[in-house]
This record gives sequence, structure tokens and C-alpha cells, in this order.
Amino acid sequence: MENKQRGQFGSSFGFIMAAVGSAVGLGNLWGFPYKMGKGGGFAFLFIYLIFVVTVGFIVMLGELGIGRKAKMDAVGSYKSIDKRAGFVGGFGVFAAFVILSFYCVLGGWVLKYAFTFIGEMFGAGFGGAAGADYFVAFITGTTEPIIWFAVFLGLSCLIVLAGVEKGIEKYSKIMMPALFVMLIIIIIRSVTLPGAVERLKFMFKPDFSVFASFDSAIAVAGTALAQMFFSLSLGMGAMLTYGSYLGKEQNLQSSALIIPILDTMVAILAGVAIMPAVFAFGLDPSAGPGLMFITLKEVFAAMPLGSFFGFLFFTLVFFAALTSSISLLEVICAYFIDSKKMQRKTVTAMAGIAVFILGIPVALSQGMLSHIRPILGMDILDSFDFIAEYTLMPLGALFMCIFVGWIWGPKIVTDEIEVSGHKFPLKGYFNFMIKYVTPLFVAFVLYSACISPIIKYFAGGGQ
Repeated sequence: MENKQRGQFGSSFGFIMAAVGSAVGLGNLWGFPYKMGKGGGFAFLFIYLIFVVTVGFIVMLGELGIGRKAKMDAVGSYKSIDKRAGFVGGFGVFAAFVILSFYCVLGGWVLKYAFTFIGEMFGAGFGGAAGADYFVAFITGTTEPIIWFAVFLGLSCLIVLAGVEKGIEKYSKIMMPALFVMLIIIIIRSVTLPGAVERLKFMFKPDFSVFASFDSAIAVAGTALAQMFFSLSLGMGAMLTYGSYLGKEQNLQSSALIIPILDTMVAILAGVAIMPAVFAFGLDPSAGPGLMFITLKEVFAAMPLGSFFGFLFFTLVFFAALTSSISLLEVICAYFIDSKKMQRKTVTAMAGIAVFILGIPVALSQGMLSHIRPILGMDILDSFDFIAEYTLMPLGALFMCIFVGWIWGPKIVTDEIEVSGHKFPLKGYFNFMIKYVTPLFVAFVLYSACISPIIKYFAGGGQ
């Protein structure tokens, strides 16, 4: 008998907005622009799009199909098909838990900056000076990072507490269209800056000089593939869990196409919004995470109505981060609701407390706990990111490909796709890719992003 605690999406539009909301997050608005800047602009974009078609679509379709077939959480879905496969879903649930602990910390940073610009707009006096000093003083603090982390996590819990249709779907249908509108407004302002349009060539003019050497090409490809994984919320149980809330009439094939397309569109638009402004003010497009909190702060400070556009930008980033965090929290909650038969209220509260406890060291990782370097010399935040994004997520996706492609057979997914009555003209492509190509690409992510750094670290004597 179906668990009434689970809920179900009320409409196709609501599901698409929730799924796109899960995919669109800091990975698009923060990670993609600076990684594209570091990877040579168009060259990075080109290879990213190839990976979306060859890996993103296939893995997403597989996860949606398994989720809807089983109508259970990530662990339960795999176990219902094959008792041996429960651990595959376990990778996703654990990854979601780890990611949430640092993602909500970063979400707190974003929320802090949104309020900072409100202060600057109304002359409240707490906006502070633009640039690195303000950012460093905030993230190295003891109290503020924890407070903003708690606020962001609390908002995520409140939405998930309301359930699938009245919480996740309802707020995703509001936040995602608002995000697109705000992004367009910022783009219009960015491309009207002096010389900004000329700088768009960096993104769209073919330049493959980064592929001049084998090592450089591999590095760019590995970064693009890892970015795509994180950006599309693959291997973390989110798409599988959302798939379990779908009715049989939903066209999974079109959903698995629309979600990556919209997600990639937002990532590209974020680049269009950010890069012209960065170039217009003579700043570095490959500035790393500081691109958002330091470089863009300087950009907004230097432009007319900068406080308003700064507030608008960080509000849209906040919406993107929040829709992603609720999908991660739902992965955890769904596991305990389905597999442990617990109440949503109890599970949400327990998950929120557990994430908060785990996230406190992350919130302090740039300040009083900066000396703690648990993995490969990285701080706590980067270590958690390494565990989840570069280890657990690709492992989950790799085993999904192995089970679907070689143990169960692709028919288990293709039959689920066709049960809605929609034809599946890409069946042959899906069957071939999930058996032969996609697993190799996922294994490449695992090697380049996880195994290779470990080998290099220990080969260098732990330096």
C-alpha cells in the first residue's frame, strides 16, 4: 500500500519547476561562470554541452525511470528491484546529507549578502566596504556564519515540512519563474555596460587553445564533466526521489530533455550576466569562488544602481540555492518516510538538527577551524565537497549504469518510459549509451576528480 506521507506532484509544470530548481543552484550561478573562465570560455562550454547530451540526459533518464517504477526513496527504489542494489541508493542519501551540510552554509553566505545590499540600498550602514576584506571578515567569524547557516537551513526545513505538493512544488513554481525574470534583468544591465558586448566573444567565439596540450585538455574535460554532474543533481538521489512522486502519465523522456536544457540555459545565462560585467571593470574571470562574493561585489559597487542590482543578483542566487537544498533534504526525508515509516514532521526536524550539527564545523572552517585539514590537505568545506561531489555522486551514477546496463538490462527503464503511452524513439541510443559510453565517462570523473588527486597527493609526500 502506498505511503500517504509521500505525496505526489500535482502537475507536470510543478514537477519540471521542482526538478529544474533542484538542478539550478550554486553550481550554475557560481561554479559554471568561474570554471568556464578558467577553462577558456567557449572551449569549456563546448565540451560541457557534449557531456550533457552523452551523460547528463542518460543518467537523469535512468534515475527518473527507476524512481517512478519503484515509487520509493533512493535506497528503497534500488532494493525493490534488486536487494543487492540498495547500497547504490545509499550513496545518494549519504551524498545528499554531506552536501546539505556545506550547501546550507554557502546558502547562508548568499543570504547574508542579499541583506547586505538591502542595507546599502537604504543606507542602513551595515553594508560594509566592497571587496575581499568584507568577505573574509564575515566567513572567518565565529557567530555570523552559523547564524546565517541556521536561517537558510530553517527555511529549507519549513518548505520540506509542508510536503511535496504544498511545499516543494508550490514554492518551486514561484521561485523558478522569479529566478528567470531576475536573471534577464541582470543580463540586460550587464550587456549595456561599456564594451561588455564585445567581451561576450570570450564565451561564444571558438577558441580551442586550451586543448593544445593533452594535460590541459584532460583537466578542462574533467572539470566540465564534474561540473555537469553537480549542476544536474545527478548521483545524489534527487532526481530518483522526484521521479518517485510522478504519475504514470508523465513523459519521462521529455522531462529528461527539458531539465538539462533549462539547467544549461541558466548556466549560460549566468555566464552572460557575469562575464561582461567582470571584463568591463577589468577583473579576472577565473577568480574562483571569490568571483561571486568579492569580484561581483566590486562590480556592483562601481555601477549605477549597483546596490539594487546586487540585491537582485543575490536574491536570485538565494532562490537557486534554496530550491536545490530542499531537493537534497527531501532525499534524506524520503528515505526515513519510506524505509523507516516515520512521520514527515519528525523526519524533517531530525534531519534539520543532524545537518545543523554536521554543518557547524563547515561554517567555522574558514575561521577558527581553518587549521583542520581532514582530506588531502583541504579544509573542512572542501573535504566535504570532495567526499560528496567527487566520490559519492560519481560512484552512485556508475553503479546505476552498471545495474541498468548490464545486470537488469536497459529494458527495465525503457519499459517504464513507455508505460505512459509515449513512444521512445531514443531507445536504441539510451541502450547503447548506458551500457558502453556513459559508464566510461562517469569512471573518468571518478578518476580525474577523486583518484588522481589522491595519487598525486601521496606521491608528493602528502603535500
